[in-house]
Amino acid sequence: MKSAVFFILSTALVAPVMARADDLPVYGWVEEVNIYPEGVPVKAKLDTGALTSSMDARNIEYFEKDSQRWVRFDVFVKNSDTGQESEQEFERVLLRKVKVRGAGGADSRPVVQMQICIGNQLLNEEFSLRNRKNMIYPVLVGRKSLKHVGPVDVSKKYTREPECNV
Repeated sequence: MKSAVFFILSTALVAPVMARADDLPVYGWVEEVNIYPEGVPVKAKLDTGALTSSMDARNIEYFEKDSQRWVRFDVFVKNSDTGQESEQEFERVLLRKVKVRGAGGADSRPVVQMQICIGNQLLNEEFSLRNRKNMIYPVLVGRKSLKHVGPVDVSKKYTREPECNV
């Protein structure tokens, strides 16, 4: 009797979660996303092993604007069709700085709000900025952002073109 009650309760609790996961699109571990409002296309790694999202940023400068701290930075992107690299300058309000510890030591990084389009979803997410020059993908989307996106199938890549009406 106890096992029947447990089964019914556990099924009732799990069923809504499973139904939600079935309703969400499945993405590959690498997807093309657009950064808005600029509309810049970049390749992004959907990294379920990373908690937070990160973006390649070079030539980082801090400045004051309208009595707020801002950050100006360059993102280098590679055209998917031609392979040609180009540089795009961004300016965003500085939300905070975070200290990140890893195998290479401690690192202080600025955090900004970025609007990205993945599939047909437009997300406002926080990204830490760091030089990812030696990394294959300029954008890393972590779990905090992925919880809004949907499941990731590590056997797939480029499952959807970004299609947001902005």
